[in-house]
Amino acid sequence: MERHGTLEAYVATKAHLMNGAKQVILNGDDPYLRQHMVNRWPAAWWITTQGAAALPKGMAQGLYIAKDQVWVQDQPLLPTHVLQMPGQHNQQNFLLAVAAAHLAGIPADTIAKAVAGFAGVPHRLERICQWRQVAWINDSKATNYDAAEIGLRSVTGPVILIAGGQAKKGDDRAWLNLIQEKAAWVLLIGEAAPQFAQRLEAIGFTNYEIMETLDRAVAAAAKLVTQYPIKTVLFSPACASFDQYQNFEERGDHFRQLCLEL
Repeated sequence: MERHGTLEAYVATKAHLMNGAKQVILNGDDPYLRQHMVNRWPAAWWITTQGAAALPKGMAQGLYIAKDQVWVQDQPLLPTHVLQMPGQHNQQNFLLAVAAAHLAGIPADTIAKAVAGFAGVPHRLERICQWRQVAWINDSKATNYDAAEIGLRSVTGPVILIAGGQAKKGDDRAWLNLIQEKAAWVLLIGEAAPQFAQRLEAIGFTNYEIMETLDRAVAAAAKLVTQYPIKTVLFSPACASFDQYQNFEERGDHFRQLCLEL
C-alpha cells in the first residue's frame, strides 16, 4: 500500500503484465482472483489445492490436487510427495510452476524430477538440519506479521519460535492467535523484544523469554528441545533485520551457521 496507494492500483500493475502474456495461469485459491478475475482472461488456466470442483473454469482449464496427486482434467500428472517444502502456499506455488511446465510441453517425469530436486530458496522456510529429532528452519525472510503467520502455519508443532528484530507496523492478531495454538516457547530477540513480550502477556502467553541476540536464542532452544517434546525450531522474525544486521539474508545466514554448529 505504501508503494501502490490502493489495492486496485496494485492489481492494475499486475494485470498490465498479464495482458502481455501468451499464457495466463491464475491461483484459484485466492479469494480476490476468484471474485474479480474469472472473466478477465477467458483463456486463462487456473490451479487449486482444493480439488476439481474448486476450479473456477472447470477441469478443461486447470490443474488441481486430489488424492495426493496433481491432476490435469481427469488424468493424474504426478504425485504431490515430490514437493519437499511445507505449507499450502507452497503447494499453490508448486501447482503454478507445474502448470507452466505442462503447458510448455515438458513431460511429467521431467517436471517431477525437477520438483524433487528443489528444496526451496534460502531464508524462506529453509530446512537447515534435523538435530535431536527436531527440524531447525530458517524463515528470516518473514519480515512482517503476515509472512510470519504463514511460516508458523506451515511447520509441525509444538514449535519453539524465535522472533524479533526491528518491528513493522501491522496487525499482529492472527499471528499471536497462531502462537497460542502452535508454540511451546517464544524466544525474543532484537529491538522489538520488549514490545513483543508485552503483546504476548496481553494474550496470556507466558512461555516466552527475552534473549536479545540470535546466538543466545539458538543456545536456549538447544536446551529446550532436550526438555520438551518439540517438533520444530522456527526462526521467523516478523520483523525487519536492520537493528542488528545489514539485511534479512545476513540474519538468516547467521541462524544457519548457529544451527550447523550444533
